[in-house]
Amino acid sequence: MRRGIRRLPTLWRATRLARRWYHARFGAYPDWQVQSAADSALWASARSAAKGGPRVLMATTIGSYAHGITLESAVAAALTFRGAEVHALLCDGAMTACAECEASLYTNVNTFVEQGPQRDLCQDCTWPAERVYEELGLKVHRYSDWLSREDRLEARRLSIAHPFNDIRSLTIDGLAVGDHAHAGALRYFATGSLDGEPAAEPVLRRYLESALLTAFATRRLFRGIGFTSTVLTHGIYVPWGIVGEVARQEGVHVSTWNVAYRKRRFIFSHDDTYHHTLMTEPRHHWEHTPLSPGQDRELTKYLASRREGLFDWIVFHRARRQDPEDIARRIGLDPAKPAIGLLTNVTWDAQLHYPANAFPNIVEWLVQTVQYFATRPDLQLLIRVHPAEISGFPPSRQPILEELRKHVPNLSSNIIVVPPESDMSTYALMSLCNAAIIYGTKMGVELTSIGLPVIVAGEAWIRNKGLTHDASSPAEYFRILEKLPFRDRLGPSQLARARQYAYHFFFNRMIPLPFIAPKAGYPIYRLKLDRLQQLLPGASTGLDTICAGILTRQPFVMHASEPAPVELASVMGG
Repeated sequence: MRRGIRRLPTLWRATRLARRWYHARFGAYPDWQVQSAADSALWASARSAAKGGPRVLMATTIGSYAHGITLESAVAAALTFRGAEVHALLCDGAMTACAECEASLYTNVNTFVEQGPQRDLCQDCTWPAERVYEELGLKVHRYSDWLSREDRLEARRLSIAHPFNDIRSLTIDGLAVGDHAHAGALRYFATGSLDGEPAAEPVLRRYLESALLTAFATRRLFRGIGFTSTVLTHGIYVPWGIVGEVARQEGVHVSTWNVAYRKRRFIFSHDDTYHHTLMTEPRHHWEHTPLSPGQDRELTKYLASRREGLFDWIVFHRARRQDPEDIARRIGLDPAKPAIGLLTNVTWDAQLHYPANAFPNIVEWLVQTVQYFATRPDLQLLIRVHPAEISGFPPSRQPILEELRKHVPNLSSNIIVVPPESDMSTYALMSLCNAAIIYGTKMGVELTSIGLPVIVAGEAWIRNKGLTHDASSPAEYFRILEKLPFRDRLGPSQLARARQYAYHFFFNRMIPLPFIAPKAGYPIYRLKLDRLQQLLPGASTGLDTICAGILTRQPFVMHASEPAPVELASVMGG
């Protein structure tokens, strides 16, 4: 076992990190030597022909993200077959904090504050990913190759020079380093606010230093190599958010991706994190295309499956109680008063600045909403706390109900709370309601598609589609609440548009890759290729859509004018 694993101070951490080491050696990462053995001549020809082609950087950066390495190495191979010269970027222990770090890994946060991740997490981070890319024969860049001693000193100096309260809004050389550092620190603590965290300041400063190191290294890399495109996961946090910021500043096209809900599917976006782009994407991709009867049945079947997660690989909750009437009795819902549903989301998740939010954060929204409903005895407020608070990864260290009790110790009698551990179906709960209020949950897409009116106070993806009541200020939000209860559900034309968007979201924006196979445990999928021909142009519509988006900026939307496969004639024998 490697030295970094032996140094871990607790058995729990040792077990967790040892498991990651085991997976690095035995199956979590693709073995491209085996995958390409039968097609070695084809692959050698593709690599040779791609030299001098458009340069694309797979900005994987964190090598221990096995699922990221799997997806990005496969896309790298596919891009090579399409004539791109692909490179990869990996951190080699240079960062002082990153998205791999979590408070749950450190029983004493001071250990992380004093030592950072270098003595444990970094020990087995780079080498498995580097091996994957080297097996493909692709150029790998390490952070340290592009950082000078002066860069490191400057990152340290700047990270301690700015007042703690100013860091989130800090911009350096036009880069929003503070926003991504703040999001990274929230993810580290798994909370929606740094208030009350004794080690908040030193941890945030670690993330700021890492953000600066990433900025210095990637700026020099982009200028030194001359990339046309870069591919990275999330598009937020440290390091990916900073890589994206620098790329945009340097005129490099950015493609971000994340695992979609549906099995074998991924969401890609141009220029920014999908958390932003899904709220602003052009409507013409979906609103002028009525669903066929077959598509409508397909959508109905999939939405029904969401209750059990049968076709999904991201499932936070499997409800056992599905009967609305039984649930209404159990929670004491008064059938004589309209109920308004309220769905929370995890406080720390994707906490970037969103200018359209009506409230500064989810806690403030919830507190003010509860206080408002205390003045409306004619209504009931049914709060469903997101199950991912306890089943997500990492689990939230800032439970929303604890935050609510700090501000409102005694809830009004017309407010009912269903906690995250409840076995009650969220879908059944919302079927009891006149309308739903959401902040950032994706449930808005599903609820509108069954005709339920939805009020949006935050960055939910259903915002800006002309389907919901969107609030961009507290005053606007409370004006909408004054209209409750609503007289009607969504009318036929609105319902049809809502279902068009739901189909677009679940079937066209979630791009399938047939060579990605779901699996139990970590990571949640693996590469399943029989031959490299499965990565060639024309072999997969989903892969063609992704590669065309990366290389030619075509929409990352299935069947959006059916992207023509981008191929290299010499590789294909033309």
